[in-house]
Amino acid sequence: MASELIINVTSLETRVALLENGILSELHIERELDKGVAGNIYKCNVQRILPGIQAAFTDIGLGRSAFLYVDDVYNNTEKDFEKMMEDFKSGNEAIGLPPENKRGKQSSSPPIENILKENSELLVQVIKEPIGSKGARISSNISLPGRYLVYLPTLDNTGISRRITCENERKRLKDIILGIKPKGSGFIIRTACEGASRDDLVADMEFLVKLWENIQKKAANAPVPSMIHEDLSVSLRAIRDLYSKNVMKVIVDSKKPYDEIINFIDTFMPQLKYSVELYDKEDQIFDAYGIEIEISRALGKRIWLKSGGYIIIEKTEALVAIDVNTGKFVGKGKQSDTILKTNLEAIKEIAYQIRLRNLGGIIIIDFIDMEKEIDREKVQNTLEEALRRDRTKTNILPMSELGLIQMTRKRVRENLSGQMCSTCPYCEGKGLIKSVPSIAYDVVRAIKREPGNGTEGKVFVRAHPDVVAFLYDEESSSIENAENEINKRIIIKSNTDFHREEFEIFSK
Repeated sequence: MASELIINVTSLETRVALLENGILSELHIERELDKGVAGNIYKCNVQRILPGIQAAFTDIGLGRSAFLYVDDVYNNTEKDFEKMMEDFKSGNEAIGLPPENKRGKQSSSPPIENILKENSELLVQVIKEPIGSKGARISSNISLPGRYLVYLPTLDNTGISRRITCENERKRLKDIILGIKPKGSGFIIRTACEGASRDDLVADMEFLVKLWENIQKKAANAPVPSMIHEDLSVSLRAIRDLYSKNVMKVIVDSKKPYDEIINFIDTFMPQLKYSVELYDKEDQIFDAYGIEIEISRALGKRIWLKSGGYIIIEKTEALVAIDVNTGKFVGKGKQSDTILKTNLEAIKEIAYQIRLRNLGGIIIIDFIDMEKEIDREKVQNTLEEALRRDRTKTNILPMSELGLIQMTRKRVRENLSGQMCSTCPYCEGKGLIKSVPSIAYDVVRAIKREPGNGTEGKVFVRAHPDVVAFLYDEESSSIENAENEINKRIIIKSNTDFHREEFEIFSK
């Protein structure tokens, strides 16, 4: 599958788009005001230890306390490496971070109060960005990703990406690493390592070992809390993590990052130097490649399918719900065939949107109900196949009798809407506001509750123009009845600055 990396850089933000066969598949955004911290290494202070949930809160200097689970504390055991490899195989290879252990599962680690003490100092790495109101998730199992290898200085093991399928190549690479790696350290052989020479691996290993030595030296004299090591910029991470044999071109629209990428490639993969281009045309680069349109589409709730069906994506705090509908598609044959065709067409779009929007956590997909077991199996298998291309770990449960599929997808960073959108100040995130009649009736009830009713005078009402128009045009009799009931004249005026649900009532 031919791919391209399109990199758009401004003084405010850097955006990296991965195009597969000309279609936007992934979007990574880094803003100067809100730079990501996943992969960064910090010297921190243990603030509180909570034996009840076997976790600790630490201060890494980001304002919010970072969360450290007991299984993420360095123990240098075989089991730690197995966890890391399992997570790496399932999709974490792309970022080279240690795995996120599951809270709620019985831990085999010693009690956290026996491992850590409050006010002690610790070197940790961020494995999950702060998301919403939650602080960063951290681990003391440090990992340093290179082009070909991931260095695990706290673990003495060697693993290899399952995407390298040739047994002879797997054996060759493992033999090289076992022959050259420092004693007491661990390495994971990345997919990009396939076909690499011994010299390539030696150079990558030496770089990572030297980097770790520098981190340790810096940490020894650093204050607490402080950042010891910052991961690469989003554009260089894209070269390191997304560049594969399928990527034909890297196109950058700014000279400075172009030079940085060239220098990075000269150091780590000089054979790819001539695939990097500097974009110098008048059109904005994301416009020229149709990316802006796809980004706008990825922020909407409703996505239409070619057949006339559509899917709805709703994100809540706890989960993401995806609903499949036939919409305008009526088909030409049996109803069961129409339903199956819509569900299968929706799967391609669902897998695409999950990856592009970086949806994570619990995802519930409500397919159109199918009567035949064979149809349900086909939809299940098609979804699993469609998600295999996703580099992020997913776990799909069997379809329920109600036609629901429950799945989980690992969350490391904020999803696309969380990065690009904020809560609507008008509806306050509800997605709905009261109708004009509902607000008008609220106004009438509020007038009747006004203190001092029953004595002569006036009541003044200020409200949104739509509400005022409705009261005068449709509910003038209600206003007259209210005047008779409270024995006051009611004067209503509009205020164009008001939210539609906002109104004021006062007496003179």
